[in-house]
Amino acid sequence: MSKLKNPTELVDRYLQAVRFWLPKTQRQEGLIAELGEDLRSQIEDKESELGHPLDESEVAEILKRCGLPMIVASRLGPKRHLIGPALFPIYAFVLKMVLMWILVPLFLVVLAPINIAQAGADWGGALAGTLGELCSALFIATGIITVIFAVVERTQVLEKTRAPGFVCWDPLNLPPVQKERKPSTLQAVCELAFGFFALIWLLLLRQNPWLILGPAAVFLKAGPIWHVFYPVIVALSILALLRTATILAKPQWTLFPLASLLSHEVLGFIVLCFLLSAAGAAPNGEWHPFVMLVQGVHDSASHGKVPGIVNISILVSFVIWWFAQGIALLVHAFQLLQRIRERSAQAQQTASVQAHS
Repeated sequence: MSKLKNPTELVDRYLQAVRFWLPKTQRQEGLIAELGEDLRSQIEDKESELGHPLDESEVAEILKRCGLPMIVASRLGPKRHLIGPALFPIYAFVLKMVLMWILVPLFLVVLAPINIAQAGADWGGALAGTLGELCSALFIATGIITVIFAVVERTQVLEKTRAPGFVCWDPLNLPPVQKERKPSTLQAVCELAFGFFALIWLLLLRQNPWLILGPAAVFLKAGPIWHVFYPVIVALSILALLRTATILAKPQWTLFPLASLLSHEVLGFIVLCFLLSAAGAAPNGEWHPFVMLVQGVHDSASHGKVPGIVNISILVSFVIWWFAQGIALLVHAFQLLQRIRERSAQAQQTASVQAHS
């Protein structure tokens, strides 16, 4: 193992590990700052006692005495009753993984398309039924996980882990500090080029349907719904280009990429909601919202079923996209609020340091 250039870097890595297990609240940065100040004070006292700067092994010993990052986070976090502070960070982590990264994708990507395909024209009822099943599954999974952790807490299975010498961990193995990611210039350039070609493709699509339908453009054409939504989609593409160009021109606006992405996703989500609502309407009893047979092509056995299959496939794809867009909105909104809170906490800490200096 290579020696650290700055042994106190271990403190930053330790604080990062504690932050991972702390709840994402406004108090998080304040608690981390207090813990960091206490650890650095211990290091300074030890250096005064020994008469020389501490090396990495001596700093590691101080961190070992402080405790595992997960246990320290449980002591710093809010007090829990049903599940104790030692288990709660693990409980929250397992709950988040099972609910958000297993059950929700399973229902949205696998079960929802199956139910919608089986329901035929009544896709709204199938969608509502899938959401009801998802809520029931989330409720049951939450209950089972909570009961398991409550039983473990009551039986005090973790008592052995509190015994001296049971937990063998080395602060030197903590992951390096993750620096704040800045917008990549290469990524922005690639997005700008891709967005430009996508816009050109969209503009050519209206007069050249074969660009999306291929050979089927001989007997299929776009449904009436696209006469309304086509200009809106083009406008969204132009906004995406302007967003990427702004990221390239103003890289110092570190909050702009996430904030503008969230705004663009909100607009796209609203358009998608109107699109799905319009697709549910069936004038004259015929349901051909996205594609239909070209005028003059007879509803023969070879072509008659094609529009229905294509329309169902497009609808299922849009419903999956609607679910995915909703999840992305929630994730990016949470990330933006977290970034704003972090900046606010850093500004308060800087002001406090300047006031005491």
